Amino acid sequence: MAEGYFDRVNRETATRVWVNNPTGGDLQRAIDAGAVSGTTNPTYGSVLLRDEPEYIWPIIDEVVEQESDSYRAADTVYQRISRRFMEGFMPQWESSNGAWGFVTMQDDPRLDEDPVLIFEAALRHREVAPNYLAKIPVIESGMEAMRRLVSENIPMCATECFSVSQAVAMCETYEAAANATGNTPAFFITHITGVLDDDLGEWVAGNEIDVAPELLCMAGSIVARRQYRVLKDRGFRTVMLGGGTRGNHHFTELVGRDVHVTTNWSTIEDLVSADGPVVNRIDAVDSPADIAELRRKIPRFQQAYDDDGIAPSEFERYPALVRFRNKFIAGAVDMDEAIASKRAARAVA
Repeated sequence: MAEGYFDRVNRETATRVWVNNPTGGDLQRAIDAGAVSGTTNPTYGSVLLRDEPEYIWPIIDEVVEQESDSYRAADTVYQRISRRFMEGFMPQWESSNGAWGFVTMQDDPRLDEDPVLIFEAALRHREVAPNYLAKIPVIESGMEAMRRLVSENIPMCATECFSVSQAVAMCETYEAAANATGNTPAFFITHITGVLDDDLGEWVAGNEIDVAPELLCMAGSIVARRQYRVLKDRGFRTVMLGGGTRGNHHFTELVGRDVHVTTNWSTIEDLVSADGPVVNRIDAVDSPADIAELRRKIPRFQQAYDDDGIAPSEFERYPALVRFRNKFIAGAVDMDEAIASKRAARAVA
């Protein structure tokens, strides 16, 4: 078989691709293409209701029959669909001695303000499979939950990260907890590049700001490269995980070093089909003039780019984070409605 794009990425660099919210078929295709781990989020059930209804509806039917509480029912469905995902990556987890083959799970975003609930969800979800990776929001409650997760030696991914200041705050929290406990569970910190680009683009359009489209489409990647450099310069024990891909460049602009990027199968497929060259872009030096223009014209970019752009008390109100979480909430609501409709159908029957 001819060497494919991700074969070359894996051979020539430390960059790795993960797959996000796949169907059963897309999961295997992503693994065959070179994916080393995977991510879910609170939209996973909603995605499968749309893309693989013949798989998820029988699960919902069984769970509704056994569980009367709607939150527990939704969580049980989530565990069931995530278990299939984790089983797909277990061979990689076992052969790498737990270095990869992870699959993330994230609790209902409507409960994010309570660090105890975040922690309890992680304890519950780690029972699904050994290659579970806790996914926690980069807000103050998530930082508090992280301290307890480290004490339990639970591997984790800090998500909903859009800014350098968020990444630094979360890494400092991890380092303090690791030094206090002696535990160093696997730790990934995201940069949700594509969603940041979506938010900046919408703000620029709404405010009729004159920014060249080719520069604007690179704004999230510019922040991501700076985040990577800051994490490396400060020696944090973490791996950066790109996400929120909206185009091939949200992967290719981060290629070259130990950055992992999670993306839907559709983008993996596009990159395989394009079969482009493997180019080190994570070490690209972005134009100081371009950065100055983005900082001057787009306050949200400045907040994301600067070391002190956002204070921890402001993390949960950063517009890109609100945008991202609202998608998660919509996904959770979709599952609530599916469970309610199944209950109603059972009542009529």
